[in-house]
Formats: sequence, C-alpha cells, structure tokens
Amino acid sequence: MVFDSIGWGEIVVLALAALFIFGPERLPTLAKDAAAGLKKVREAITGVRGQLHESLGDDFDHLRDVDLRQYHPKTFIRQQLLDDDAPVPRGSASGTTGATAATAAGRVRPSQRNRARDSATPPPFDPDAT
Repeated sequence: MVFDSIGWGEIVVLALAALFIFGPERLPTLAKDAAAGLKKVREAITGVRGQLHESLGDDFDHLRDVDLRQYHPKTFIRQQLLDDDAPVPRGSASGTTGATAATAAGRVRPSQRNRARDSATPPPFDPDAT
C-alpha cells in the first residue's frame, strides 16, 4: 500500500475534515469524482507499462529488478568515495607512498578516516580547487 504510515485514526480525521469542509451534499459527488480520477490514472499507468513492455521486450523484466535506492545521491556518493572494493595504489613511478597516492587519488583508507591529524602539520590544500 502506498500510505503505509497512515493509520485508521488519521483516515477518520481526514474523512471528518472533508465532511465539515465540503458538506454532506457535495461529499458523495467529490468521492465519485476522485474515484473516477484514480481509475483514469491507474489505466494510464497500465497503458504506459504495457507500451514499455512492448517496446523493451525482455529488457523490461530486467528493469523491475533494479534497486533505485542505490541511485540516491547520498548512497551513490558514499559508494564512490568510501567503497573499498577498488585497490589502493601502493606506489607509483614518482616514488609516492601508498598514503599519499590514496590521498592524491581522492580515496581514503579506513585506517585514515578516524585518525587525528597532527596540529603541527597544515591541512591538505588544493590551489586548483579554489
């Protein structure tokens, strides 16, 4: 159900508010019009779904299995910045260490995330970013 967070108490309050606002004479016609509008919306959604299934064919079934929560901006950024699946370069031809190479690549290892910074060293600064 779409309204999982609405309980019976809220539905009764909304019904009573609608009764007081619109009156007992207009409420049945408004409910009938709302039901007809909802039916049209459902038919339109079913038609669009049918057209997608017809044009995409077997790919449409694959789209049903897609988890859209993984494309939420917070989740996407968290996966891109903090995901430890990609190997961290341990060194390069210029002789950088693994920690500086990880910082230069924009990746922070889990051991570096919560480590306190020495107050004597200045924070990292990128003049091209400003």
